[in-house]
Amino acid sequence: MAVSGPCRPNPDELLRRIQAEERRERRGRLKVFLGYASHVGKSLRMFDEGRRRKQRGEDVVVCLVQTSVTPEIRQILSSLEIIPTTRERHAGRVYEAIDMASILRRRPQICLIDELAYDNPPGSRNARRWQDVNELLDRGISVVTALNLQHIAEQQDAVERITGKRAMHSVPQAFLHDADDIELVEAPASAAASQDPEQLAELRELALLLAADVVDRQLQGYLSAHGIAMQWGVQERILVCLTPQSDARLMLASGQRNARRFHGALLAVVVGRPPRERAAATKLEANLELARQAGAEVHRLPGRDFVGSVLEFARSQRVTQLFLGHSLRPRRWRLTRDPIDRLLDRAEEFDVRLFPHQEEK
Repeated sequence: MAVSGPCRPNPDELLRRIQAEERRERRGRLKVFLGYASHVGKSLRMFDEGRRRKQRGEDVVVCLVQTSVTPEIRQILSSLEIIPTTRERHAGRVYEAIDMASILRRRPQICLIDELAYDNPPGSRNARRWQDVNELLDRGISVVTALNLQHIAEQQDAVERITGKRAMHSVPQAFLHDADDIELVEAPASAAASQDPEQLAELRELALLLAADVVDRQLQGYLSAHGIAMQWGVQERILVCLTPQSDARLMLASGQRNARRFHGALLAVVVGRPPRERAAATKLEANLELARQAGAEVHRLPGRDFVGSVLEFARSQRVTQLFLGHSLRPRRWRLTRDPIDRLLDRAEEFDVRLFPHQEEK
């Protein structure tokens, strides 16, 4: 990871940092046990964590337990205080909800909450259970919870492609971004034996990448709060620099393969105003359309300084790889260094790949 030293913030930025730090100090801490498949034991790990914290002298209560529990969980629950849930029937459906009023009166240090993805009854103070958790955190109460990968909204398409199944309930991935601690629960041998090993491997990889992204954001938030700029993240972020001369198809195909392989992000960028020449403008727009078809985030950067604009954008986006096109035509005169040479000199923190293209004469 490449970092730069602290810089002098302007008053607005300084105020933002102070307010963010004050909010973090007031807010409870969130720990999530993340399972990448069903029946991997995430609830057991969560309640066992609560038991160990109580043994250390912390004030722990159980706010919600799944309908059916194993004997191991039942034994752990016998040693913990349980705040009863409320049950309501609406349109033939029974809802079980956290008793928020009782919890806020009781004000424990830590709440244990299972089955995070479910909805609350219509008319509740919060529509979703994860919103209850956010309210508890904002009130200074810490929460330990458990969640399956299949219940994370942004991961559901990928999980469905792997398993052919889609969960009814979901939690936004942004909820996990606020977690102070995320712990991946590995599938035990009994669960692995009853499920497709290839599916489990793919689901585990998705969960590992998600956990890494949470850690990446935690680090970014810490460095930002302390005035330190972070250039690299834990996931691949590939930036393709497009011009009218670029062999965009080759660069984008390579970038797309790498982004898919590492479950990273693909970005494409052009610098400056559209070219005046009609042919060049048409070619550039065609390249941008290829980028969109490849699933890239497309950005247009103002200014005439190609090198400075690309590097500033790449650092702000925590890019890890730069894809650039260059000419194969030999130059007779080299009184000044071309932009690619200058960019290579200044891009020490990035991996740079050059893709040759034959300029038209």
